[in-house]
This record gives sequence, structure tokens and C-alpha cells, in this order.
Amino acid sequence: MTVTRKNFGTGPDGEKVYLYTLKNRNGVEVSIANYGGAITSIMAPDRNGVFDDVVLGYETLDEYVKNPRYLGALIGRHANRIAGGKFSLNGVEYQLAQNNGKNHLHGGVKGFDKRVWQSSETAAGLHLEYFSKDGEEEYPGNLSVAVDYSLNDDNELRIDYHATTDKDTIVNLTNHSYFNLGGQGHGAILDHELMLHAGSFTPVSDELIPTGDIRSVEGSPMDFRTGRVIRNGGYDHNFVLADWKHGLLRSVARLSEPVSGRVMEVSTTQPGMQFYSGNFLDGSLVGKDGLRYEKYAGLCLETQHYPDAPNHPNFPATVLRLGESYNEATIYKFSTD
Repeated sequence: MTVTRKNFGTGPDGEKVYLYTLKNRNGVEVSIANYGGAITSIMAPDRNGVFDDVVLGYETLDEYVKNPRYLGALIGRHANRIAGGKFSLNGVEYQLAQNNGKNHLHGGVKGFDKRVWQSSETAAGLHLEYFSKDGEEEYPGNLSVAVDYSLNDDNELRIDYHATTDKDTIVNLTNHSYFNLGGQGHGAILDHELMLHAGSFTPVSDELIPTGDIRSVEGSPMDFRTGRVIRNGGYDHNFVLADWKHGLLRSVARLSEPVSGRVMEVSTTQPGMQFYSGNFLDGSLVGKDGLRYEKYAGLCLETQHYPDAPNHPNFPATVLRLGESYNEATIYKFSTD
């Protein structure tokens, strides 16, 4: 596996931004910017050995800065939505930014997706670090975050997340890549087949905030347990992944595309996954190769703790306490059928 680096431009505050490309013996390439830790490209072969880029993204840093839709980005300090931007911890109520209607989304106005991370090459890939100061986006505690991207010759892209704090806080980290296994910008993802090891999901309000219930997928459009064609969009829901045990890495999803034959398998230590079918893409974004991203142009499989977890005691907790360490991992494995 090789790692190359090139200049990708200058960040909004004058920081140098680099684009790193990881390449394995099979020719699979993954490109990652240290601006937002964004995965900008994944080149994977189809069943005939033809490579194509299977994630949505932009060609320039300026576009990532001007059109932030979380394309490929690291999300934090707390992924997904928090109702009213409020949570209580140790008897103190915190008010976060309300950047999604009246709710808090993906870490706030300037979350981890809009930060320039310290970066360094490793033997296996790329190491990123970010120090989130106490009070940043109104979160408590100085949070030290490290994320490692690695690629092996089994075509597995692994993301390892680590964090420590000097004060009790909340943390929920994920990656927000939009996948299209037929190739970015080439049609909708509605003909992809998806299998999820999830027997239940968390229903949401009209504002996409969990009600607190955990409901069976049985007999509903949420049932992907045996694998089926997506067909209809409108998904933006958290699925309760089976067999969760803290720290246990297990297989949770399989995505395939019939024409190319490309397959992506997902393994994670996380308890949940947000399946988002690209409902809010509207053709206004022009991505790589000048291709326009219409509705359903890509889908996200965001491994995570549940949305609004700090406000639901029955959900797996996202509290990180002083003296503890946050450690989660997700693997995306690419193959063909």
C-alpha cells in the first residue's frame, strides 16, 4: 500500500490543505483531504475490472468550502440531530447551535467537517488529529480527537476513531460519504440492493428527531434484513444494528449494484446506522467531472450512536467521561459479485 500527498489549496483561515491518496496492490485508490477529513474519491473496479469513482465529491477545495453538504466528511463533535440543540449532563443544561431548523445537526455551524486537521502519513494510511477546545460549538470539555484511515489488499477501507476529554462531554463520530456503486454522477441509487442486519429502527418526528421508541422493521419498508432493491427514496432513518456489544466489530450491511457488479460490505463497532438515500440532493451541486448530483444520486450508510441519544436514556449513551477513551471503528470492503 502506498500513500502520496499533494497540495489541495489553502483553507479559509490560511491553513495548508493536502490531499492524500492511498493505493493498494489491486489498484483501489482512496483520496482523503485533511479539510474535514473528507473522502473525496474511491476508485473501485467493476466485475470487468473497469475502475470508477464510487463516492460523490468535488474536484477543488473551494467547492468543499463553498458548498458544504458533508460530502465524505468526518462528522463531530456529535453526529446527527439533537432536539432543540439542548442536552443535560451532570445537572447542567447545554444549548448548542440550532443549525437545522430549531435542532442541532452534525456538530453545529462549524463542526469537524469544516476544520483543517493535522495530518501525517502512516505505514497503513493516514493519521488525522484535531483538538476541539472547551466551548467550541458550545460543547463542554477540551476534546482530543484522532482518526486513522487505512487501506489493505483485501480492498478494506478502515476508519478508526479515538477521543479523550478533560471534562465530561458527549461524542458521536461518523463519516458522511455518499456512495453510488454505479459510479458518481451516473444515475440514482434506487436500483442498488441493500441488506441491513437490523431488526428494528428508531421512528422520527416530522423534524427527523427520534420519538424515543424502538420499533420492529417487520412488515414495513424498513425491513432490509434479507436484502432487497431500495426502489423508493425517502430514507433518513437510524437502524438498530444487531449483535451490538461495546467494542465488537461485526458485519452489519451489504450494498450491491446490479449493472457494475460492485459490492460494498460494512462492518462496525457502532450500535446504529443512519441510512440516508440522498433525498435532499436537488441538482444544485455540480460534482467531479462536471456531473450534477440530482435527487438520490448517492446514499449514506453512517455508522453511529443513535440520533438525539443524550435526550433518550434508553438509547446507548454518547457521554464520554474524564479518564475514559472513545474508540470506534468502521470498515468498508469493496468487491464484485
